[in-house]
Amino acid sequence: MSKPVGPTPRVLSRQSGGYVVRRGDFVEKTGHRVRPREAAALRLVQQHTSVPVPTVHSHSFVDNHGTICMSYVDGDRLDKIWTDFENCDEIKEDVCCRIWDLIYQFRAIAKPAQFANFFQCCADGTASTDVLIKALPNQSSDPLASDADLRQRIYERYWECAGRRYERELPDMLPRSDRTVFTHADIAPRNIIIGEGGNCPIVGIVDWEEAGWYPEYWEYANIMKPTIDSDWQKWMERTAPEKWDISGIAAARRVLF
Repeated sequence: MSKPVGPTPRVLSRQSGGYVVRRGDFVEKTGHRVRPREAAALRLVQQHTSVPVPTVHSHSFVDNHGTICMSYVDGDRLDKIWTDFENCDEIKEDVCCRIWDLIYQFRAIAKPAQFANFFQCCADGTASTDVLIKALPNQSSDPLASDADLRQRIYERYWECAGRRYERELPDMLPRSDRTVFTHADIAPRNIIIGEGGNCPIVGIVDWEEAGWYPEYWEYANIMKPTIDSDWQKWMERTAPEKWDISGIAAARRVLF
């Protein structure tokens, strides 16, 4: 008697250090870049907001390798259909306004008391590995404790990577923030899933690998970083509820990326 055949696995994406496979109604994300922080972020967002995210069903983490099994979000990635709106500015504006509405929902997620001594940390209390602020080899990997520490880290990484054009000016160019807010840290069309319907419903935001508490300008700065999705970025800038001077972040990125 032949064994029943399950859904055929389909690779949805491959990145350095991980890949995502669909198995029927589930998605399995696995690799050394898959860490507990992402599962923690998904659960926080689902618990405290109405932002649509995959449901975590199980996870395992051993040494430097992790796997998260979550629900599959059925729809189209925004980057795949954005050109369909080429002659419809109203749809572009509406979609981007709704993205910002969702962002401002999860910005309100409070930092747990056990992380109160950290200025910046990811959803599980660990330090970010964002290229702007991850620890240098000779530095502690603990989360950063203040806005001054965060700005100093950006400057140290800029200097370590031979940034010299703004070696004197950069500390004063970097934005300042007296608080942190919950941040996805990689909002981009490839991570926004659009469902069926004439109003282009947002049915999912995915890829929460670096999510956590960052300075209030961080989401905006990441949305405005160099991208091939320039038209989407233009509309996100136009519809942004708040804007910051991120010239210092842009200067650092040119060296660190």
